[in-house]
Amino acid sequence: MYIPAQYAESRPEELERIVRAHALGMLVTNGPAGLDADHIPFEFDPAAGTHGVLTAHVARANPLWQRCPTGTQVMVVFRGAEAYISPSWYPSKHEAHRQVPTWNYEVVHAHGTLTVRDDERFVRGLVARLTRRHEAGEPQPWRMSDAPSDYIDGLLGQIVGIEIAVTSLVGKRKLGQNKDARDRLGAADALAARGHGEVAQQMREAG
Repeated sequence: MYIPAQYAESRPEELERIVRAHALGMLVTNGPAGLDADHIPFEFDPAAGTHGVLTAHVARANPLWQRCPTGTQVMVVFRGAEAYISPSWYPSKHEAHRQVPTWNYEVVHAHGTLTVRDDERFVRGLVARLTRRHEAGEPQPWRMSDAPSDYIDGLLGQIVGIEIAVTSLVGKRKLGQNKDARDRLGAADALAARGHGEVAQQMREAG
């Protein structure tokens, strides 16, 4: 990934924020048939291993877990806040007309080594953690125990766990750092007015 110095992001807390807030990762693999990508929700434990551990599950019918055996090198892409930026949102555009459209975004590439975990105990714990995390904001959070145990057991048998020991996290946050503060903040205000609150907030904090 091309990363100009002003857009490089290496702070662990920012990389973790992006991965956790945008948990649907794109798992990129390279097998005998070439490149492939699977879109999978991940759980991230930054305290495990050297650079953290990603865990997820795939359908047993998905050939990924057989095509990419334990030890396979993989990459997971987490796309954070992003939005189109109109030059009309920059105050300076209306004075000198020397601005063009662009796209602002945050992204993290997690490189690591995959381990297949075809293990009922592993996937049960993983699904429970994912459920607790993503149901936490509900008035009455759904729990696995809400469904009949034989139904849950049957579904767990249809998935396979994967674990990725992260070897590096590479982050990029392109948020108008190359613009004057008034132009960056003007664009942030325009985004907020259009419902893009997350990227607007990140742009405001990027100066």
